[in-house]
Amino acid sequence: MALDGVFLRHIKKELEQELIDSKVDKIYQPFRDQLVLTMRSREGSKKLLISARGGSPRINITTATPENPKVPPMLCMLLRKRLSGARLRSVSQQGLERMLMLDFEGTNELGDSIRLRLAVEIMGQYSNIIFIDENGLIIDAVKRVDMTMSSQRLVLPGIRYELPPKQEKLCMLDSDAGDIIRAVEALPGSKPLSKALLSVIQGVSPIICRELEYLTGRGRDVFSDGLDEEKRTRLSYFLKRDIAAVRDISGVPCLITDPSNRPIDFTYEHIQQYGSGRSRQETKSFCELLDLYYSRRDNIDALRSKSEDLNRLLSNTASRLIKKMYAQNDELKACADREHLRICGDLLQANLYRIEKGAQECELENFYDENMAKIKIRLDPALSPSANAQKYYKSYRKAKTAEQVLAQQIENAGRELDYISSVMDSLSRAESVRELDEIRQELTDEGYIRTRGKAQKKDKPLPPLKFTSESGFTILVGRNNRQNDRLTLKESSKNDLWFHTKDIPGSHTVIVTNGSEPDEKTILYAAQLAAYHSKAREAGKVPVDYTKIRYVSKPQGAKPGMVIYVNQKTLFVTPKNG
Repeated sequence: MALDGVFLRHIKKELEQELIDSKVDKIYQPFRDQLVLTMRSREGSKKLLISARGGSPRINITTATPENPKVPPMLCMLLRKRLSGARLRSVSQQGLERMLMLDFEGTNELGDSIRLRLAVEIMGQYSNIIFIDENGLIIDAVKRVDMTMSSQRLVLPGIRYELPPKQEKLCMLDSDAGDIIRAVEALPGSKPLSKALLSVIQGVSPIICRELEYLTGRGRDVFSDGLDEEKRTRLSYFLKRDIAAVRDISGVPCLITDPSNRPIDFTYEHIQQYGSGRSRQETKSFCELLDLYYSRRDNIDALRSKSEDLNRLLSNTASRLIKKMYAQNDELKACADREHLRICGDLLQANLYRIEKGAQECELENFYDENMAKIKIRLDPALSPSANAQKYYKSYRKAKTAEQVLAQQIENAGRELDYISSVMDSLSRAESVRELDEIRQELTDEGYIRTRGKAQKKDKPLPPLKFTSESGFTILVGRNNRQNDRLTLKESSKNDLWFHTKDIPGSHTVIVTNGSEPDEKTILYAAQLAAYHSKAREAGKVPVDYTKIRYVSKPQGAKPGMVIYVNQKTLFVTPKNG
């Protein structure tokens, strides 16, 4: 659902209740099109999230702690300079337009009181956050709009702020049900009732219009030119109910989830159109509803955007290794005929007296064959019989050496491909920007990413994921290859139990025993965690090896996360997280 004007009216009420007269304490810009303002009052501090992302524009109080860039963007530094310490005095909305005006009272460099404004425009891909001074001039914006982008409404520093073009629709704050029904019936042609309502009512989203059609037609399709007396009465009743909820700001924050409990929609009233295929869940507030709905999706989108180059690098590297291995295997097959070269050399050497100089071929008995079958041997007429024999010996030695080299190269490429697969698995399971940064640093240290200039200061490594079994044992799970190495080889005791999916890329998982013997439930739980934090997390049954840390070692020169182990046992488990 798009965040519509009616929902925004409910958000406005909550912001007024929670944030009016609070002071801007801190300002962050986690992403190019997102701001977070920490607002402090006598009751404590709250974080106000404002997003102008095309797929998830919104404004709400949030409990999430976003990860911030090491160097704040220019707009963030400007806002810190001009807006820090200002108090939020009012939150306003024109009708049911999808925009809020946040008015702050601050001071200028001379100490004089001034008014500053943040215009938060919630308009899909055209959403924006615009910083405006006391004279109505734009100071800056999250998204600048110049003449190459729009000739009707510019958003640039120094020019006067203009409101977006007003929609010529009926507003439920000053129109009644009869006005709306008459506007629907006056539309030309025949349209589905939901689309007709959407075209005449300001500030409502498609899901609300579909719900009105669903309730009017009792689940059947209704058209704008087919409203009989019964349908008109039913539509009037439900419109009056919605109008009352809008004017009184008495909606209910409602989250709609699918059978797997994944959020798929949200609104300000209970929805019936989905039937029994969807579940409804009320939240304590509208801000909490937006936080719940968008936080997971925003995190996934952000990680996907930041990991695109890593995915591309790893995919290209894997493709290159696979092509290289195919070519080397073809060369290796060609070397399989080397014994024939040696036999030809032996036969020529043993029959020098029988071969005429300048002959192009000869036919000799193969004394390596039980039946002494004759074989034809091609000769270079420019060489003597002895030189021809030495040529075959030389080709044999070359093929034998090539076979040994190729076999080693194929083995090395296979190990490198396993390593790349393990990094791709770690990347697919990364849940924060810090985890992506650690993977990026690992690939840089291994030579897969080239850097220019001075190396940046490295952050403190993230700790492993931590779980606790029913019997109280701590279970640690590595997030990436570097962390796997630290967990297994440096941070664990010799008698701790180590788990890893059998022949499948995944995390190292360790039960911290502290000298005790883990029970069977703890061992099973650790194996399920190891299966979940692996490439096989979507599989039914996954083989997981486990052994004591003392039996795990790292071969010299092995890539990060690559170890060997002995004395293992194997469990077949269903992946489980937490």
